[in-house]
Amino acid sequence: MTRGRGYALLALVVAAIVALSTAIYVGVASDDGLRNRNALGDGRAPNSAAPASTGTWVGTWSTSPSAAEPGTETTGMADRSVRNVVHTSVGGTGARVTLSNLYGQSPLNITRATIAVSAGSGTAAALADTMRQLTFGGGPTVVIPPGRQVMSDAVRVVVPHDSDVLITTYTPTSSGPVTYHRHARQVSYVAQGDHTQDATGTPYTERTGSWRYLTALDVLSNESDGTIVALGDSLTDGITSTPDTNSRWTDMLSDRLRAEIAAGRDLPRYSVVNQGISGNQVLADGLGRPADNPSGLNRFGRDVMERTNVKVVVIDLGVNDILRNPRLADPNAILNGLRTMVGQAHARGVKVVGATLMPFYGHRGYTEAREAVRQTINAEIRAGRVYDAVADFDQALRDPYDPRRLRADYDSGDHLHPSDKGYARMAESFDLETLKGSAPAEL
Repeated sequence: MTRGRGYALLALVVAAIVALSTAIYVGVASDDGLRNRNALGDGRAPNSAAPASTGTWVGTWSTSPSAAEPGTETTGMADRSVRNVVHTSVGGTGARVTLSNLYGQSPLNITRATIAVSAGSGTAAALADTMRQLTFGGGPTVVIPPGRQVMSDAVRVVVPHDSDVLITTYTPTSSGPVTYHRHARQVSYVAQGDHTQDATGTPYTERTGSWRYLTALDVLSNESDGTIVALGDSLTDGITSTPDTNSRWTDMLSDRLRAEIAAGRDLPRYSVVNQGISGNQVLADGLGRPADNPSGLNRFGRDVMERTNVKVVVIDLGVNDILRNPRLADPNAILNGLRTMVGQAHARGVKVVGATLMPFYGHRGYTEAREAVRQTINAEIRAGRVYDAVADFDQALRDPYDPRRLRADYDSGDHLHPSDKGYARMAESFDLETLKGSAPAEL
């Protein structure tokens, strides 16, 4: 080969690499949420605040977009700043967020977004020196098409573990309906006009119990090597937990895992994120297109496999399939749905821990026939024919004198959902040793 032909060949190779790199970047920027977003690698972005590539990207908080917010169909959140308050499970030195317009019917135009560490609990105020502007592809503005989501560039900011973080977005125009997670159990805030960079919190006079647009916060962490995703219904959503106290069982599992590691116990260093949706089922979707409250099967790829650096998923689903079915639920159909999700996780090398279904005697939906379905499903789970490992929440919270019901002090009062003490008991009963290892090899 002549030197000229060699240079020409080299030029073609370089051009191909550049073209491929450009295609990957464009593909991620316009992703509809169905691909693995870890294609962003270490999250380095063309802005001066980008973090150094040390540590591991993990999810420190997330939530599932669950529906279109009623009453926002026409105006959305036009000319308003939405300040979402979220709680971290691990800390890091860099951050990036994911914003969703899954339920929108028009483009969502976000002209400014910021991230900051909260000045304290129960406030819209930020620590001023932590306020950072978020960018998207290097610029402050992003337009998210209907049905899509976008991940921000990475930004350098120290995010402590077990802390509240404020992620604020401003959209100047009508873009509804708003994609939201209804039951946050956490107060967030809204202000009229663009106050994304306001650290005082004074303009944020409207309070809300929902999260809007925001679906994930990742951190570049030296504290964690991977992410645990909890996929569930209202029991995981923490519907009866005390607001603003982070008393869901997932919050307390995160605290317990961190404390045990700090005490010298040999356990995986994982963060914990919550993908619970109240009313969620294994098999049935809600109404609408896209469906409000999509089934566990339909959202598994989005809400589990798309989370950053997932190592373990904990599935706690099935009770609503029993209680919300107008006819008697088929336990084999529910079990097959759970096994399908396990197979999807195994295909990606993710280990699956599954929860037994907790009792609901005394709840308005209780019947002896439904109790028999619950017992059939739990027998299969305990026998090891569904999951890689078991979290026996049923045994941990049931009344020892009447196993059909929750123990009184673990019952929130509706005979289905736990009290704060019950959620704490769920986390306490979780065998942390089951987090070790990986998914079994597929035969």
